[in-house]
Amino acid sequence: MQNKLQELYDNRDLEGLDALAVPKYRELNKSMKFKSVLMLSCNNIKHLSKIESLDADCIMLNLEDGVSKEDKPFALVLCAFYLTQITKSDKKLVVRVNALDEGGYEEITYLNQFMPDAIRVPKIKNASEVKNVLALLKDDIELHLSIETADAWHNLSSLSVNKKVTTFYLGILDLFADMKLSQSLVNLDNPTMHYMLSHFLVSSKAMNVKPVSFVYQEFKNLETFSKWINLEKSMGYDAKGCISPSQVTLVNEVFVDKEAELLRAKVVIKLFEMYRDEGITGFVDDEYGFIDEPIYKGALALLQT
Repeated sequence: MQNKLQELYDNRDLEGLDALAVPKYRELNKSMKFKSVLMLSCNNIKHLSKIESLDADCIMLNLEDGVSKEDKPFALVLCAFYLTQITKSDKKLVVRVNALDEGGYEEITYLNQFMPDAIRVPKIKNASEVKNVLALLKDDIELHLSIETADAWHNLSSLSVNKKVTTFYLGILDLFADMKLSQSLVNLDNPTMHYMLSHFLVSSKAMNVKPVSFVYQEFKNLETFSKWINLEKSMGYDAKGCISPSQVTLVNEVFVDKEAELLRAKVVIKLFEMYRDEGITGFVDDEYGFIDEPIYKGALALLQT
């Protein structure tokens, strides 16, 4: 199937791709425990085909930045197709559409039938825009918002208009550009950055909205990235945007909830041993996902550390 998709894409056969995207029932992932949010451009079939094997807790299916204007219609249909292939996942599948005045409303209308776990709207400005999106969005789909405009920052406390708005993402580079602040301020020791991170975190938490910290663009500089996530964890963050698998690995390691992990290990051990007594060594639990002997052994090892 991947070869067929690639052939249709290479031949710019949008109608052929669209014919493959047949809506199916999806069991939505409602978990808010995700830590690592990995960005995947939806015009890259090779990357999309690896969604299930990635270590990230949340996959950001990106239709916006990094996808050319000419490729956006193809990215939208490819996104829809892969949603039809993943009817249940322990990863949260979020689609970042384009800005509302650049096709976002139309993309949301199209994606409604394919039921992503959430829609992320970039460049949001005010509560009125949020309400317009909610009026369009299917009831079961969460709404996530990018806080990356001066208007959004100014109106932050008013953007969580109902419980469907569950997550905010800090788009620090776009936000600074819109505020006419130098991007050189994005460094570990800058007091403005500390204030921005603190204000964003506390304001989001006060609204019962999950705050996701900004994407660090220098993906090869893992030493500085590690310092950022340790700083953010000390502030109270538990999630961060990522643009590479190596960033995902570090986020998952730093933002792990040790107490929750130990509790999970105990439950996994109990479940496995119960099923093993019945001759079953591989099964799916509604809350903890697939459990087999290697996962059981991993849980045992965790409790012994």
